[in-house]
Amino acid sequence: MTPRTVGIDLGSRTTKIVALEGATVAFSEVFDTGHDPLSRVSDRLVALGDCPTVATGYGRHLLRERFGHRAITEISACARGVAHLAPDARLVIDIGGQDSKVILVTPGGGFDDFVMNDRCAAGTGRFLEVMAAALAYSIEEFGPEALLADRPAKVNSMCTVFAESEVVSLITSGEDRRRIALGLHHSVVERVAAMVPPGAATGPAVFVGGVALNPCVVELLQRRLKATIVVPDEPQIVSAIGAALLAQSLPEGSS
Repeated sequence: MTPRTVGIDLGSRTTKIVALEGATVAFSEVFDTGHDPLSRVSDRLVALGDCPTVATGYGRHLLRERFGHRAITEISACARGVAHLAPDARLVIDIGGQDSKVILVTPGGGFDDFVMNDRCAAGTGRFLEVMAAALAYSIEEFGPEALLADRPAKVNSMCTVFAESEVVSLITSGEDRRRIALGLHHSVVERVAAMVPPGAATGPAVFVGGVALNPCVVELLQRRLKATIVVPDEPQIVSAIGAALLAQSLPEGSS
């Protein structure tokens, strides 16, 4: 029987759990982190059994303190997961709920360098959530509706508070909300594209994280970087996969 390992990515917005049996995903779950993610994590760990487990993400230290799991950075976990899913990838764009990252991955799952924005909501999933709500879109509608606009409205501010105020002003002036949505997506993509080192987008770029599910961000990134953007089938669980792969180097029964 192939040994099972578990990776847990406790993010600021969502928590991802993956169980691997060898290179195969035997179990995966994504749920809102909420105010008490540890209870749900604990239930899943009991169901999955005692096996090597590695934690990553915003709450990795909380998991280490509560369950004694080894903790690794999101950068290491993401790089390892991407290398497993796309061995030829060298550029990774990871946009989550509260931060965005650009990682230069090396063969085998290491990384040469990374750039991270974790001090401002601009260029993150949270920014898109707030702006979608301001335009009365669900987060699932936001990207597809933006793609239907004939042109983007100009949005000058990248600060979430000021941008929301600017959106309200555009709405009251009669601007089409699809154009506003497209303008907001352009703002996010410009912010993220500015993090990509010169010359790094020479081949396909792998796009992971929850925002990779937004088709407008994918399309605009592709245009802006002039590169093929590859989105894994389940872009939210890539770091959890990487953590589970790294857990394979731990002895069975350890955490």
